[in-house]
Amino acid sequence: MSAAPRVLGGRYEIGDLIGRGGMADVYIGHDARLGRQVAIKMLRSDLARDPNFLTRFRREAQSAASLNHPNVVAIFDSGEDEVVDASGAHHTLPFIVMEFVDGKTLRQRLAESTRLDPAEAIAMTQGVLEALAYSHRMGIVHRDIKPANVMITASGHVKVMDFGIARAIADTAATMTATSSVVGTAQYLSPEQAQGQTVDARSDLYSTGCLLFELLTGRTPFTGDSAVAIAYHHVGEAPQPPSIWNNAVGGDLDAVTLHALVKDRAARYQDAREFLDDLEAVRTGRPISAAALGSGALAGAATTQTLPAGYAGSGVPTVVQPRVTARSQRYEDTAGLPAVGHDVSERQRRDGRGRAAFMTVLALLLLALVGWAAVSWFSNQQPDVVMVSVPDLKGMTEIQAMNTLSAKNLKGDSSEAPNDAKQGTVFQQDPAAGQQVRESSTVKFVVSSGPESVSVPDVTGMPKDQAQSALGDVGLKVSQFVLVDDPGQEKDHVIETIPAARESVAKGTGIEVRIASGKVKIPDNLVGQDWALVANALSDLKLVPKKQEVDSDKPSGTVLEVAHAGDVVAVGSDVVVKVARTPAPPPVTVTPTSTPTSTTTGTETTTPPPGG
Repeated sequence: MSAAPRVLGGRYEIGDLIGRGGMADVYIGHDARLGRQVAIKMLRSDLARDPNFLTRFRREAQSAASLNHPNVVAIFDSGEDEVVDASGAHHTLPFIVMEFVDGKTLRQRLAESTRLDPAEAIAMTQGVLEALAYSHRMGIVHRDIKPANVMITASGHVKVMDFGIARAIADTAATMTATSSVVGTAQYLSPEQAQGQTVDARSDLYSTGCLLFELLTGRTPFTGDSAVAIAYHHVGEAPQPPSIWNNAVGGDLDAVTLHALVKDRAARYQDAREFLDDLEAVRTGRPISAAALGSGALAGAATTQTLPAGYAGSGVPTVVQPRVTARSQRYEDTAGLPAVGHDVSERQRRDGRGRAAFMTVLALLLLALVGWAAVSWFSNQQPDVVMVSVPDLKGMTEIQAMNTLSAKNLKGDSSEAPNDAKQGTVFQQDPAAGQQVRESSTVKFVVSSGPESVSVPDVTGMPKDQAQSALGDVGLKVSQFVLVDDPGQEKDHVIETIPAARESVAKGTGIEVRIASGKVKIPDNLVGQDWALVANALSDLKLVPKKQEVDSDKPSGTVLEVAHAGDVVAVGSDVVVKVARTPAPPPVTVTPTSTPTSTTTGTETTTPPPGG
C-alpha cells in the first residue's frame, strides 16, 4: 500500500513535483474541500531557516493574492506548515496555493521552434502586457519578466506567474551579488536594475522588450560569458534590430521592439498601454507612434511602415500627348498658300493708304471717348466706405463670437491655445474691441483650451521638502501634507500623491501629498489566530512581536492577547503577544490497596508510610 499523501492546512493534498525555482518548489495538488486541482508552491526547506527568504515568500502571497486578472495566474490561498529537519529542529514552511495551468511555458515553446512567427510573437507579448497593465494599476511591479514566467494554456491563452517575488527581494535591498536569489534574470534586466537604481513599471516594459526580441529572433538582445557581462551590455550597448536575425520582421516591428529597449526609462514606453497600442498598430497595419519610429530610426531600423495589401492601389496610366511643334515650324512651309497678285495700280495703292490713315485716327478718337466715359461712370458708382466698431469677444464661446461678428458684417478667424481663462471661451482678439474697421474685415480671436497641463512627477519615497520642491519645479503646488500611519516609507517620506504620479493636471493645481507618520496601528483582530501568522503580520507592519506563553485550555500556539491592540505606536515598537501553552500534567498519586502492617524489631515498632 502507498503512503497517505501529505496534507497542508487540513485540505490540500500534495502530489508530484512539477517545477523547481530559485527559492521554491511547485507541486501538483488537490483541494479536498472544493474538489479541484491546484498547484502548491512551497519554500525550499533549506531556505526555511533564513528569515529574509521567509519574509520574501510571505510577501509574495500578499502581493499576488491582490491580483485578479485573466492573464495572471490566480492565488487561491496561503498558509504555513511545520516541518522537522534531520537534526530534529522544527521550522515553519510557508506555502502558496495557486491556479493549476495546464500548458507550457514560453521557454518550453521557444525550445520547440527556436523563434516564433511575428504574428504569434505579437500575440504572446500582448498577453504579457495586458497582465502588466493591470498589475501596474494595482501598484505591483513584477521585476522578473522572462519566458520561464509566462505560461501558455492548451487553448493558447497567456498567463503571467511569479508576481511579487521580485518585488519582495527589491524591498529588502538585495542585489544580483547579495544572494543566490537574484533580482531578475540577467538577460532581461533593465539598465536601472543592472545599476541598482529604483525600479518601476517601466523596468517591466524593458524586460518585456527583451522577451519580444527573443520571441522574434530566438536569442536575447545581449549575451555574455557571465551575468555581470550581460548586465554591462544592458547599460552601455545599443541593441540591434530584430530583423537582422529574422527577415520576416518588418521595420515597424523593429521600431516598436527597439523603443521598448531604450536605455533611458524616460524615453521608452511609459506604460504598458502605449506598448500594447503600438503592437496592435503593427498587427493591423496602422501607423505606429512617432516615438517608436524615432527610436527605430536612431537604432538603424527601417523607418517605413509596413502596410497591408488592402492599402495598395493600381496606378493611373500615363497619357501620351502628341508632340507640340513651334509656330514657325507649323507655318514655315507656304507652298500651299495662294499666290499674291501684283497687278494693282499705283493710284489705287495711294487711295487705300489715305483711307486707312483716316480710319485709324477715327478709331483712336472713339476709343479715347469710350474710355473717358467708362472711367467717369465707374468712379461715380463706387460705394461709400462703411466703418464698424469691433465688438468685445472676450468671454464668449467660439459660436457666440462668430455670430456677433456676423451681425456686424465682419468675418471671424479662430484659433486655440492654453490659457487660464475658462476652457472654450475667447481670451484674446485682434483688432481690439472698439477699434474701427471696414465692413467685411476679418477679426482674429483665440479660444482657451484650458490651463496648460503638466504631468504629476513621481515623488514617492522622497522627503517632504524634496517632494515639495519637485512639484514646484513643474508648476504645481502642495495643497496639504497628510500624515498616514503606513510603515511602507520612512517617517516624513512620501507614500503617494493625489492626483497620482504621471496623471495630467492643470498647471498650478494643488497636490495632496501623503507622508508616513512614522507610526502604525496595532491590529485589533489578531486574537484567536495562530502565533506564526500573527508574528508575520506584526513584522510586516515593522513591529517587533514578543512571544509570552501562558497556560491555557486553548490549542497550543493560539494567540490569547495582543498588548495595546488598536493603539497607534511608533514603527519598531515591541508588541507583547500572549500565546496559549498546554499546561503541564499534575503529579500522579498512588493509592495503597491494603492496610499497612506494623513490623516489630526488638523493642521498636515501625509502621510504613502510606504508599511506602
